[in-house]
Amino acid sequence: MTTPVQPLDAVPDGMAPSGEPADPSTPEFRAPEAERATWGQVAAFVARRAGAGFLRGISVIRTIGWVAIGAAVCCWIVGPMNGWRELTTAAIALTIVIALCALFLIGRTAYEVSLDLSRSRVVVGEHAEGGLILKNPTERAIPSSRVVLPVGQGRGVFAVRRLATDESVTELFQIPTHARGVLPVGPVSVLRGDPLGLFERVEHRADPTDLYVHPRTVAFSSDTLGFVRDLEGLPTSDLARDDIAFHALTEYQPGDDLRHVHWRSTARTGVTMMRTYEQTRRSHFVIAISRARHEYRSDEEFELAVSIAASIGRRGMHDAFDVDLRTQSRALRGDSERHMLDSLADLDLDRTRQGIDELGAFVGADIPAASFVVLVTGRGASATELRAAVSRIPSGARTLVCIADEGADPSLRRIADAPVASIGTLDMLPRAIVRALG
Repeated sequence: MTTPVQPLDAVPDGMAPSGEPADPSTPEFRAPEAERATWGQVAAFVARRAGAGFLRGISVIRTIGWVAIGAAVCCWIVGPMNGWRELTTAAIALTIVIALCALFLIGRTAYEVSLDLSRSRVVVGEHAEGGLILKNPTERAIPSSRVVLPVGQGRGVFAVRRLATDESVTELFQIPTHARGVLPVGPVSVLRGDPLGLFERVEHRADPTDLYVHPRTVAFSSDTLGFVRDLEGLPTSDLARDDIAFHALTEYQPGDDLRHVHWRSTARTGVTMMRTYEQTRRSHFVIAISRARHEYRSDEEFELAVSIAASIGRRGMHDAFDVDLRTQSRALRGDSERHMLDSLADLDLDRTRQGIDELGAFVGADIPAASFVVLVTGRGASATELRAAVSRIPSGARTLVCIADEGADPSLRRIADAPVASIGTLDMLPRAIVRALG
């Protein structure tokens, strides 16, 4: 007797074709759940898109628009309910006005917008100048509109006249700078709205750009930092076969350059004698500025400290030193003058517990080859902390401590064999350094 074959579509749920329980890991078993999951994902996607569209829709309504809509709704409810023709007439009039104002949002303001800053880097107190270039690339005229240019926390609004086809206009602007920092300029936005101001739609155009506001600096005389300038470099204890600083005579070794044979000693001893030298290195200049908030009495004092660090760093780079810029637990970019000033433009105070003593330890551990170290901090740093910071600087490196003491008279003292200069204004810096290192 033959056994009847059961069609696959007649197999009971949860059973394999052989009549045994199905393996949940098989595709046939998982297919219904996967299908349900897919439809769930589609529904969630549609809901998100609908929610995003709804939010975009209500975002164009300004406060006065919500007032007008609320008034119209109230008039539509109260007027017909109580038979008041006046309110019903007002409801009709408000509805017509709201509908006409909403028509102004239809379409796109198809400007080609470009943002041009003449200088993307300025010093505190200077004005950054630039221009907005708007062009109509369409085949129809674009009515007058408003263009918004955000700058940091503020913004500028430009009224743009009607532009014919292929016509362009340039709107010039100035950005005053009152504080150091990095200001985002843009993105440029075009506003479309109605004459009554009920609705307003924002269309973003040009991408934002950064405006770097550098700290103030003071120029040094050409010999202010001359005490560390050494055209022959700084000698080390490592010996080399070819350098500048002569050390001693040694016997010839295979591979030595015969140009360094000392012939007189060779003739006298009968053994080929070679000159050996001490390896030299380029002067390594390290500027370490503390960001610890408790070491500064005010924001102005910290600004003075940043200006001190920037001024000394610029002078060091002009003297062709290798300059390193450090703060607590991290290094700032200082491979060029522009990058150094950019890094200082974005520097701010921190509530870290690590003070100038920890900063000195960081420099000592991370830059053992430093030849000159400048520590910059505020009036709040104690003598104990300064002594600890100086003691952790690599041996052999010369150290200078600069204290930003806003408005105070300049003074000079020594802590742990390091000069400590208190500086009240930025103009005092060159003289203070000459006194400290003279």
